[in-house]
Amino acid sequence: MNYFIDNEYLIRRKIFTIFGGAFHIYDRKQRIVAYTKMKGFKLKEDLRLYTNEIMTEEVFRIKARNILDFSAVYDVFDFKTNAKIGALKRKGFKSMFKDEWVILDTADREIGLIKEDSMFMALLRRFINIIPQSYNCVVNNKEVCEFKQNFNPFVMKIRVLFKDCDDVHRSLVMAGGILLCAIEGKQK
Repeated sequence: MNYFIDNEYLIRRKIFTIFGGAFHIYDRKQRIVAYTKMKGFKLKEDLRLYTNEIMTEEVFRIKARNILDFSAVYDVFDFKTNAKIGALKRKGFKSMFKDEWVILDTADREIGLIKEDSMFMALLRRFINIIPQSYNCVVNNKEVCEFKQNFNPFVMKIRVLFKDCDDVHRSLVMAGGILLCAIEGKQK
């Protein structure tokens, strides 16, 4: 089942959590459509996305394969079927200069990339922390989504703009957006 049917969402990382982080996903009408909480001091990430803050109905799960891996792979599972939707792999050393993630299908074959907009802007952002990031998500040589960070030095917000998304499960793309907020957001 594909839970994310709209073409625009906002992922917001809550800043006032003692340990870990909390992420809210809003639709265009500012309604919470999904929520997850990241536990602090975990060596192996296991994020579970729920339909609300009460956390009664799970949508999907993001699970790291290894402990503290620089080029970590995160598997994404559908909650209802427990089937693997795909995976996201961070390009470790390459991401030091320009953030880049590989999108993998259920058999771990590369089907796409999530990458920061330009090398020049990426390098500039490493030194000037006020320039918002922008990412393109390409699957099977077709742009399926765009992630745009809103400028706010205190709250990490990423706008998710779906385009032609027939070739990939939208939950896998949303997992990419959450990881951008969680993993890339830690670098700032």
